[in-house]
Amino acid sequence: MREEHTELIYGSPDETVPVDNPLQIMDLTMRDGHQSLFATRGRTEDLLPIAEEMDKVGFFAVEVWGGATFDSMHRFLGEDPWERIRTLKKYMKTPFSMLLRGQNLVGYRHYADDVARAFTERCCINGIDVFRVFDALNDFRNFETVVTVIKENQKHFQGSICYSLTERRMGGQVYNLQYYLDKAKELEDMGADTICVKDMAGLMSPLDAYRLVKALKETIHAPIHLHSHFTSGMADITMFKAIEAGVDIIDVCLSPWAYRTSHPALEPLVVALQGSNRDTGFDLKQLTSCAEHFNSISPKYRHLLNDRMSIIDTNVLLHQTPGGMLSNLVNQLREMDALDKLDQVFEELPRVRKELGQVPLVTPTSQIVGIQTVNNVLFDSQEERYSMITSQVRDLCFGLYGQTPAPIDPEVQKKAIKDHPRGQEPITCRPADILEPELEQARKDVQDLAKDIDDVLIYALYPTTGKRFLRWKYGYEELPEEVKPKTMDQALREQELVDKARKGQVVEKPARPEKAQNMSEYNVFVNNEYFKIEVEQVGGKPSVSSVTHVPSQEPESASSTQQGQAEAASGDQPQVPAEGTPVEAPLNGIIVSYQVKDGDKVDKGDPVLVLEAMKMENTISAPAAGVVRGIQHKEGDSVQRGDVLAVIA
Repeated sequence: MREEHTELIYGSPDETVPVDNPLQIMDLTMRDGHQSLFATRGRTEDLLPIAEEMDKVGFFAVEVWGGATFDSMHRFLGEDPWERIRTLKKYMKTPFSMLLRGQNLVGYRHYADDVARAFTERCCINGIDVFRVFDALNDFRNFETVVTVIKENQKHFQGSICYSLTERRMGGQVYNLQYYLDKAKELEDMGADTICVKDMAGLMSPLDAYRLVKALKETIHAPIHLHSHFTSGMADITMFKAIEAGVDIIDVCLSPWAYRTSHPALEPLVVALQGSNRDTGFDLKQLTSCAEHFNSISPKYRHLLNDRMSIIDTNVLLHQTPGGMLSNLVNQLREMDALDKLDQVFEELPRVRKELGQVPLVTPTSQIVGIQTVNNVLFDSQEERYSMITSQVRDLCFGLYGQTPAPIDPEVQKKAIKDHPRGQEPITCRPADILEPELEQARKDVQDLAKDIDDVLIYALYPTTGKRFLRWKYGYEELPEEVKPKTMDQALREQELVDKARKGQVVEKPARPEKAQNMSEYNVFVNNEYFKIEVEQVGGKPSVSSVTHVPSQEPESASSTQQGQAEAASGDQPQVPAEGTPVEAPLNGIIVSYQVKDGDKVDKGDPVLVLEAMKMENTISAPAAGVVRGIQHKEGDSVQRGDVLAVIA
């Protein structure tokens, strides 16, 4: 038991209580705030103007990086993730914190030790001071490589325990008090400077928080840090009970990007602790000034905030879905026009989680369980479950993520690792022990594209989207419109149209332009249907003026069909055969690789290609036996659900 006093003490209205144990605060607004609410779409240009004012507050640290930022920035924002650290560091002296997923780094699989060492080293050099390291399975063997580098660079190692439940309260056979105490002692033995309990979904009840923090303070010497999302509506009360029990540091966000699936707001907690021995000493006027900035830029991101995300969701106590995962699921289901199936996903999710070893739901296992659940809901039949298994579920069942807290369902495991490239017998060693070095090959793969080691690491962590980003970065490909930043004027105009539509007001359509004299005509044949289209060049891009459907009068000859297809073709794209079984994209995604080429023979069920969808890799199988024809895409291409990717003729 520690000798210093930790409990919360208030004075009477006419007496002053010495602030002998001020509560320390880590602000998450610049990372987890927008990750939880806006699918990690916060841009550097919106964070930079407030950096110097945030630096004046007096935070223990500011979380600016890690988690999903690395992925989202290069994939969706067209920004170099490394540049965000370097740019913000010019304006802030407050320690920078990042969320590091152990051997997963900031990706969705385990990387080889050489990549893990290089990545962590570059994080230290680029400006990260506090490393919150966690493993999705709480298998701390996955900390060994990155912690060695953190310690060598004399940075702060914050060992994290992912908080999860198998029942409504802390207890049961897996996630009980002794489980967390044992994990904390293991982290302290590894040299953790602080220990964080990471409650990703807001499951921790106030009484469990008091009990856990009290027991941790009596068991270990490292300061205790508590992280809890507001999803269930309990987090601010939970934080307060933890403060009463003596927690040393807590996580919060500024109010505009707080609450909902994010975190408790800082400002009310600051006021609540004034006049106590845990008073933060923060200037409320300074905080409200900073908060106003985030309030002012929120219209640029409001379109990403689904109505479901704007309220307390007590269902999280049943489905245990973390805020960041929930916002991603909502956005991804919307893209697939399947948002109506969200409740079915919630019903299926606890079942999938149990079958996959009762893993904590935190990145990457939250995505692994969540996307597999979506696949089950969308593609399973009464006769077959797990009909489309992601590569990551196969790896989890093989042991490539580590030891799950509970055993994996043997039938699911058997099906998942059937034909696994590493064998049919799951491993039990530290996963990285069987991974071959990757960094040198990554250097060779992008030697004509990457300018430095940071570029190489972007590719090493995300080969498909990373290479695409490097082509954007160095001007080999134009940045797509959807990746370019939205201006405030654009955001406000869009919001004005939405407001008018909600009020039933007529939104005027733009006037139809005069038809140009010199129109280009094209004949297009689709499934033996003939269309004549007229195209006008507008602003440097072709614009379709009209489409005339010409009903078929008689069956077309093979030669006329080929001629029409040739007229409609552009570039050197191979043509889709008129007959055969199409291999369609079941999800919006990115082509990772084709496993076959035109002319290959396949049996039904053979792998045709790998499609990255919702950040997970899905093997798309042949729907019939035959010969592969008409491969339409290449590695890195984005495709929409229903697009024909090949034909089995």
